[in-house]
Amino acid sequence: MTTSNRSQLATLAAFVLSVALPCGALTQGSFVNWEHPHVHPLELTPSGVRLLAVNTADNRLEVFDASGGTLVPLWPIDVGVDPVSVRARNDTEAWVVNHVSDSISIVDLGTGELKWTLPTADEPADVVFAGTPLRAFVTCSQANLVQVFDPSNLALPPVEIALDAEEPRALAVSPGSDRVYVAIFESGNGTTVLGGDKVEETVPAGTLFPPNIVGEPFTPYGGQNPPPNSGSSFFPAQNPINPPPPRVSHVVKKDDQGRWMDDNGADWTQWVSGNDAPLSGRIVGWDVNDYDLAVIETSDLSVSYVRRLMNVDMALAVNPVDGRVTVVGTDAINEVRFEPNLTGIFLRVLAAFVDVDQAASSVVDMNAGHLDYSVGTLPQTERDKSIGDPRGIAWNAAGTRAYVTGMGSNNLIVLDSTGARVGLAPTIEVGEGPTGVVLHESAGRAYVLNKFEASISVVDLQSELETARVDFFDPSPLAIKLGRKHLYDTHKGSGLGHVSCGSCHVDSRLDRLVWDLGDPGGEMKSIAGQNLAAGLPVFSYETFEDWHPMKGPLQTQTLQDIIGKEPFHWRGDKFGIEDFNGAFVSLQGDDAVLSPTEMQEFEDFLATITFAPNPNRNFDNSLPTALDVSDHLATGRFHLPAGTPLPPGNAEIGLLRFRPPVLLSNNKACATCHTLPTGFGTDHTWDGTAFVPLPLGPLGESHTMLTASQTQAAHTVRVAPLRNVFERTGLSYNRVNNRSGVGIRHDGTIDAVERTISNPIFTGIDSDQDVANLVAFLMSFSGSELPLSDGTKPLEPPGPLSKDTHAGVGRQVTIESLATTSPEQLATIQTMQAMADQGRVGVVAKGRRAGEERGFTYVGADLWQSDRASELVSTAMLQSGATPQEKMVFVLVPLGTELRVGIDRDEDGFLDRDELDVAADPADPLSTPGACVAAIPAAPVNLAASSPDKFQIRLTWNDLAADETFYEVGRSVAGVGKFDLIARLPADTTSFTDIGLLCGQPYDYRVAARNCAGAAAATIAAVTDGCQSLVGDVAQLSLASGGTQNLALEAGPTLAGAIYLVLGSLSGTAPGFSLDGVVLPLNGDDYFQLTLLSASGPPIVNSLGVLDDSGRGTADLVLPAGSAPTLVGTTAHHAFLVIDPASAAVRFASNAESVSLVP
Repeated sequence: MTTSNRSQLATLAAFVLSVALPCGALTQGSFVNWEHPHVHPLELTPSGVRLLAVNTADNRLEVFDASGGTLVPLWPIDVGVDPVSVRARNDTEAWVVNHVSDSISIVDLGTGELKWTLPTADEPADVVFAGTPLRAFVTCSQANLVQVFDPSNLALPPVEIALDAEEPRALAVSPGSDRVYVAIFESGNGTTVLGGDKVEETVPAGTLFPPNIVGEPFTPYGGQNPPPNSGSSFFPAQNPINPPPPRVSHVVKKDDQGRWMDDNGADWTQWVSGNDAPLSGRIVGWDVNDYDLAVIETSDLSVSYVRRLMNVDMALAVNPVDGRVTVVGTDAINEVRFEPNLTGIFLRVLAAFVDVDQAASSVVDMNAGHLDYSVGTLPQTERDKSIGDPRGIAWNAAGTRAYVTGMGSNNLIVLDSTGARVGLAPTIEVGEGPTGVVLHESAGRAYVLNKFEASISVVDLQSELETARVDFFDPSPLAIKLGRKHLYDTHKGSGLGHVSCGSCHVDSRLDRLVWDLGDPGGEMKSIAGQNLAAGLPVFSYETFEDWHPMKGPLQTQTLQDIIGKEPFHWRGDKFGIEDFNGAFVSLQGDDAVLSPTEMQEFEDFLATITFAPNPNRNFDNSLPTALDVSDHLATGRFHLPAGTPLPPGNAEIGLLRFRPPVLLSNNKACATCHTLPTGFGTDHTWDGTAFVPLPLGPLGESHTMLTASQTQAAHTVRVAPLRNVFERTGLSYNRVNNRSGVGIRHDGTIDAVERTISNPIFTGIDSDQDVANLVAFLMSFSGSELPLSDGTKPLEPPGPLSKDTHAGVGRQVTIESLATTSPEQLATIQTMQAMADQGRVGVVAKGRRAGEERGFTYVGADLWQSDRASELVSTAMLQSGATPQEKMVFVLVPLGTELRVGIDRDEDGFLDRDELDVAADPADPLSTPGACVAAIPAAPVNLAASSPDKFQIRLTWNDLAADETFYEVGRSVAGVGKFDLIARLPADTTSFTDIGLLCGQPYDYRVAARNCAGAAAATIAAVTDGCQSLVGDVAQLSLASGGTQNLALEAGPTLAGAIYLVLGSLSGTAPGFSLDGVVLPLNGDDYFQLTLLSASGPPIVNSLGVLDDSGRGTADLVLPAGSAPTLVGTTAHHAFLVIDPASAAVRFASNAESVSLVP
């Protein structure tokens, strides 16, 4: 790159990053961290030749050669935004699940090319292949459904299976492929909350909800509130100098007998699900599903469920011998009250073994061998034996060993079929943040994907030791790399080695549970120095109180975008993140709190976590005008009977109802407390004429407004944020079966937002349609681009800005030719560019041109900067250059990320293709173009080729080069001389296995050592061995008695899903026919015409069909008894063609198989 080119790029970057930000959005830099979890991030192809790993941070699939003694990186393949899972359909095709793009990238592993982009419903998580015929099953976690696709015809719309569960994610398939198992990530653990903290004397008649059942004299404790937790007393004992504690709600848990019990042995069933359930606001028979595992029958797509296993079902696998499903995850004892009683022991790390046929399950604590939870702190040597935050599991082929990864404990453990630990040592230490695990038993290895450090650990199965670690590129900022461990590391941050902050704030979000982490023996905390009511006259009636240590149940809050929105906690009693430092000792049981440096690392990491695109907004991020809110039920306040689904809601009208001049209660609007765009209270105060920003505190903390609720006993509370309201659904007291036992309020007692909106205290709500409109707005709240306060209206204060994501981010449009591109696709690309021109998003394009992987970033005025600094192209040029073999994918990305994602992967100022052109590494900021002082490296010698099977060729060579940057492998059809680059290998590599080849096709290979000075190459010709792609089971048939020759077709996985046609000839195999350059070894004659015109009929049954997922098929030559004796002594030959269903071009011709016709 020249100096002028670099200057031009710098100017471009400055322009892109300086455009006006959308209303309410915070600038996010070149990397956006959604902190989404891996689901199935690692996969070994069926033959064991390729290892596939999702690179979530870099929007790529990393492909490794696993055929040799070492793991060799081959190439990264561009996929969608935020890939979290990958599955190999066969040796040459992989499906990559893109969580933010709402898509699946289907890639060719032989060429590294994109084959198809498959749109899905919201937030896809995993994919598996099962059933007969084969189907692809995709979990869509936000939509709570499974989509079923036909891999042989991706143009068909999917069948959708709705699941009555929250966040279905990980998938597995039964040994017989007749069932698909779905792990429910947010299953719940059979707990719910009873109301008890309302102050009846301050609540207008008819507005108390939920009822104060805990305080009623006819309940187990005679109305004592808070209820005791140790007989008739409290443990720990109450601090005698404290004032009486406030009334609180109460957590109960369903036991194995179906009774709703509390932690003191009291039975509340009568008021939860029994005849007196209406006294707690519920209908009679009310229940929570507590579904952990969904079971889908592939024959008819019916669904059944397995329940009561654990709270968070993280990963699953099927024992290949006994067929039992193993689910790993965590469960909490959140029904136990008070932090001192939970120190270090509040969670269990579990494995559940489920026999679906016998309707039997057993649950095992994976740490039971060394933890008995009698104490909350043990020596570090004992902690290091623990597994925490399990995210992956793989069984060996014998069904005797399961390998489980601990993302929080940075290790791998080995279980037997009963769940007992059977490793040579308690754990196998691997890299940081292990998630996926696969076994390569023929090579004696396990591979583990370490998410947090972007590496693959290679583990020897015999010694059970890590023998190698292979890194791949990670663009994550240093703040993430340094601070992430403080959220997840269970060995470093807890007393027993199995819990962390992330145990409750799962993936920085929620566990969907309610906890009472008060302390009866604790001290009061002063409200002094806080932003009390922001000085607003409309709150002049409020009375604030200091915080009592018996806080009552509070549900877990998200950690997304919390920094800069202080104070924390539902009560606002944590003034900054530093106030949580003590929890490492008091709750997690560790020996010490974080140091100031570590605490700053933690805060810097938390500051990166961003809300993902809101699934309820439109593609252009506008509010929906007819959102389906039928999962939200009328409360009976207006004309719709209680329990009736609400009508579609108009979020634009809901926004109007949310803001002044609409006043809902006590002369306030919703936005008076819940400021736009976050829902937090204002971080300003009213001086009588305008809002004045409050200065930051001594540790940089802000001061969002606190209010004093006059309707609940704990008066001083923080204004509740609203950006994740759409995630906190699944509970209704008007529904029998519920996906969650925890609702929308701080303590989980109000079941849903429609309940709050329908409360008669909100006098500005006049109808069920009003309710539906406000529900629609709240479901669409995150995403910014909302009206902001000008700071002069007392009923609409300004609030903090939001770190969230435009709803369209991740959207992909794949073009393979203008002729096949729909008007809707072209219009979507135009909308993308228009939004980029407005400075709201970035747009990139990825694809191949002239055999090279290319990237492009939209820079405005219908122009795109390519990954060569000297090249600008128009949209028309990008679109017109697309072909079925060289597709172009247009992707909407967060504003500020487009240069990195599109054209400068390592952000070193040198564009990616400019670096590759001179043998620099675009994934290494220390490897850049410059004055080359090296000589051309020595060419490889002793290049040899072998064929491990009929679809693979293995190349080996001797490395004589001393200063090569990498090796390039090119492949050409024999004699053509056009070498396509198929692999770029690290320096010192001496082997490569090519896959997905056509049986019997001769190829030429070129292996070149390259550095900045150039390349030196060696070439060799090769052909796959053992190529009998058509095999018959008999060599002769009797004309008199008749018979059948069964024909087995095998064209290889590269041609899976293509059309085959079996033809015949009675006049030999030479010279044959040439079709599209492919020679069919059959001569034309009457029999040839008969087989051509009688497809799938006599004499060849199933002569026309579709190759299966492995590129196989079957046909039968049926010779009827009494056939013409004139054919005696004739030899019939048969062969099959493979035809591309898209282009109708002939791709392959098999060998000719013969059968002799005898009397």
